[in-house]
Amino acid sequence: MMLGTEAPFLDRRAALWRLAFRVAFRSIILGCAFGLLLAPVLYHFQLVSGPLRETMTLIVILSWLFAGMMSGACVFSMGEVIRDLARSRAEFERLSRTDSLSGLSNRRAFNDALDQVSSDASLAILDIDHFKQINDRFGHQAGDKVIRDVASVLRTVVGERGFVARLGGEEFGLILSGGGIAQRLALVERARNRVACETMRVAGVSLNVTVSAGIAEITPDLRAEMVYAGADRALYRAKATGRNCVVHAQNLVEDEAAILPA
Repeated sequence: MMLGTEAPFLDRRAALWRLAFRVAFRSIILGCAFGLLLAPVLYHFQLVSGPLRETMTLIVILSWLFAGMMSGACVFSMGEVIRDLARSRAEFERLSRTDSLSGLSNRRAFNDALDQVSSDASLAILDIDHFKQINDRFGHQAGDKVIRDVASVLRTVVGERGFVARLGGEEFGLILSGGGIAQRLALVERARNRVACETMRVAGVSLNVTVSAGIAEITPDLRAEMVYAGADRALYRAKATGRNCVVHAQNLVEDEAAILPA
């Protein structure tokens, strides 16, 4: 019962020491009380010999040594095990939600974050242009370097204003909350421009890469997969219209409406 009550505090060593001392102190009190109540009964049935005062003194000493010290040590040891397990679990959870190459959140974490957003936000998908050519020309290690550099730029530009993840391969995802649509669109455009202006050292060669991006709005009436599909279509349009640009899914709707017969 006590361990369950104190569990939220076991991540701090000082709190663990306090818990161990409290358990030890209470164990001493209970041990002394039980021993002192039991001593007259033992004397009544002549199960112990010697002066009653010496017997009670011995009970108090044994309560300190065994009930107090042993219970305190056991609680502290159990707390250390719980702390280690909690740290290991937290680290495992962090690693399971982190992309090892870029250091960004991975697709699992991105999907979870997307499920938690219902409105007043935008989803953007960015894809490195001509990434296969980089791999073919400079090798996969160079491609990994480009991914890390692009991830660093996105992390710097977006900062606390959104959620950044690597979705897989050369594809990245952003969830931008707050502000207006125009502000979120401008932030993605700023990220695209920063990547294009960044000179990356790849295999001893200075290289400039670009990204294309598609954006869709997150609304309460659209499921997450529908929003993602809209951003993906916008990304496809950005790739088809020359790359190194940002296309909003709303523009696709407007373009389709414009070509419909009156």
